Amino acid sequence: MTAAASVHRLSVLLEAGLAPPRAWRHLADAGDADAAAVIAATEAGGSVADALETRAEPWPQIARAWRVATEVGAPLAPSLRGIADALRDAEAGRDEVRVALAEPATTARLVTWLPLLAVVLVAAFGFDVAQVLTGPIGIACVVAGVLLILVARRWTTRLVARAQPDPRVPGLECDLVAIALTGGVSIERALAGVGPDAREGTAPVLELSRASGAPAVDLLRASADDERRTARTEGRLRAAKLSGALLLPLGVCTLPAFLLLGVAPMVLSVLASTPLML
Repeated sequence: MTAAASVHRLSVLLEAGLAPPRAWRHLADAGDADAAAVIAATEAGGSVADALETRAEPWPQIARAWRVATEVGAPLAPSLRGIADALRDAEAGRDEVRVALAEPATTARLVTWLPLLAVVLVAAFGFDVAQVLTGPIGIACVVAGVLLILVARRWTTRLVARAQPDPRVPGLECDLVAIALTGGVSIERALAGVGPDAREGTAPVLELSRASGAPAVDLLRASADDERRTARTEGRLRAAKLSGALLLPLGVCTLPAFLLLGVAPMVLSVLASTPLML
């Protein structure tokens, strides 16, 4: 079960009138491992937020929402439902980026094996690869080719990793400040409860609310939605650019390695078999 599904179920149980401990207990009894960990931690004297912070992402982000809501007295059920929606939206964006990255990343990994495949093909065609590659020139070709393959794989891995989506939830700071404001606290109290990063990220939205008189909560949630849409678009653009970026290790490393490990041994074998080389 995803974290978003667990949080959504929890919000439904809370809306039905269950107290938070009973709601977590019902989730744990239904087979939710994260809820079981929360129950175990709270029975040992810990808090729900502390227990969630020890879990894998995105639970630490959910812990922040839980902590903010409980500290300012914001209604838990709608707060958690909003966080569940934010998690689903962010996960949908990351899934789109992963799908877009899958084809160029897989192609790049397969292409890096072409030089080694060339060695197998040269041997299959009957060329005396072993004799050629044990000579000084052959050894130099093998060393240079292997080094180029390793560089190409490392280069490709870094390019793919750089294009991966951010595991954090975009717009979370706006969501957390909105949760705090629904508890009836002042803007300064809400910003202090969320953390130092919230002030910079929400300042333009809060200034717009102050100047226009529009509800800050609605503006913050709209801003969070915009941040998630922007993150999704930027992720797709990174995936599109990756296809072009992967041509660099292909041209600089993979193709020269193919020549060194595939073409060079074949040429050396032909030259070694001619009378001129005797």
